Amino acid sequence: MKVLDKLSLRARLGLLYAVLLIFSVVVVGCYSYWNIWQLFISNKSSQLRARAKPIIEHWLVDNDLTKSNNPHLKLNPEKAFILARDLTSRDTVAIVLNRKGDIIANGKCLPEEPQAPIPDKRYFRRALSGENEVTYRSQVNGKPVLVLLIPLRPRPASPQIFGVIQMSTLLTDIRKILFRHGTMLVSLVAIILILGIVTGFWLIGVSLKDLQSLLTSCNQISKGNFSQRVSVKNHRDEIGKLAISFNQMIEKLEATFASQQRFVANVAHELMTPLTGLRGSLEVLLRGAQDDPSAMARLSKGMYREVNRLIRLCEQLLGLSQLESCSNVHKQPIILSEFFNEFKANAQVLAGGRSLSIQQGPYVKVSADPDLLKQILLNLLSNALRYSPRETPVVIRWKLLPEQVEIQISDQGQGMDRETLSHAFEPFYQGKLARLVSNEKGIGLGLSLAKSMVEAQGGMIRIESEPGKGTTVFFTLPLE
Repeated sequence: MKVLDKLSLRARLGLLYAVLLIFSVVVVGCYSYWNIWQLFISNKSSQLRARAKPIIEHWLVDNDLTKSNNPHLKLNPEKAFILARDLTSRDTVAIVLNRKGDIIANGKCLPEEPQAPIPDKRYFRRALSGENEVTYRSQVNGKPVLVLLIPLRPRPASPQIFGVIQMSTLLTDIRKILFRHGTMLVSLVAIILILGIVTGFWLIGVSLKDLQSLLTSCNQISKGNFSQRVSVKNHRDEIGKLAISFNQMIEKLEATFASQQRFVANVAHELMTPLTGLRGSLEVLLRGAQDDPSAMARLSKGMYREVNRLIRLCEQLLGLSQLESCSNVHKQPIILSEFFNEFKANAQVLAGGRSLSIQQGPYVKVSADPDLLKQILLNLLSNALRYSPRETPVVIRWKLLPEQVEIQISDQGQGMDRETLSHAFEPFYQGKLARLVSNEKGIGLGLSLAKSMVEAQGGMIRIESEPGKGTTVFFTLPLE
């Protein structure tokens, strides 16, 4: 097993294929050889019996044994020899045995005629008991012979058996034919194995070529080249489906890696701004500005604002990490209409006198964390108020969906273009239009936090927006 573990997949598959092919071909070849051998033996035995039948019938009639009540008394060596001699030929010899198993006649007279084997008592008893098809193989002087036993009956259907004829013939001619057949079969098996193994290794190599391409792509990706893709010829087999799944995975990894790079760059940028301000203020203080009360107060207020900005940024980043592990989610049943009645006061304070409408929807009970739901609505409402004109209203409504409720926050602001919409939920991302319209500088984590909080409660969030036509944010929550 350790040796196999060191082999490549192609070598292991090729070895397995070769072993199975050799085993299959050898088994089929041996079975074919054995069947042909049995066929020759059966034909030889049938021919001998067919030739012996009319000779025996004539011998019974000539010796007046068909009507005798005691034919064994009439069976003597002279009569038996005539039968044995008639059944003997150049390649076949016959002997006649009485009911005791003693040889009373042997048909061999000429030197070229084969010698009869010694009768086997086991098979003799079977023939004497009435079994007609007793055939077995034996040896004479190291040569294989076929032996068949024929019970002697006065009539074909008579249960009375008064002797047994043993006919034996050499199997030399059959062995010569089988030797030629075996030689041809071995040659054919060798050709099939060579062609089959070569073809099998070629097919395995072609089939695993796409896996080699996959391995090359993996090596490139491990070096940071996420643009690498696997190209396969057959997309319907398992390797093709694996390549398709692999390419989809790499696309997601590439997008995730790019998103992480943007996230790290944006975090560094957002941290650099307040830290640069703090460093500048400290440098001014170190140069002696602490002696000027007005400069001291101005610098202190600026440093306080930057510190608050850093704290707010860290809190939001901490909130994102906590939501990813769902450690901060405490869901409970909430009647949505009652929740919005309580939330209306907070929303109006955030609106600061601007037009805000909370439209009552159907009576529903959702399963959600009330604190997270309130934070979601405040984040989305803050964005809607920030990026829409003061004279336009912001509307909050909800509607019932199968097994969930959908909450909508709509504004009539400048909207988003397609590029901004595709990156809206990425941390720190702010579109060009948003930076131009809003005077208040944000961090860019509001929508990211809202998305994480919605998904942590088992919901989904999406945005519909067009430039100049406002924005609507939809998010769902599961029903209780």
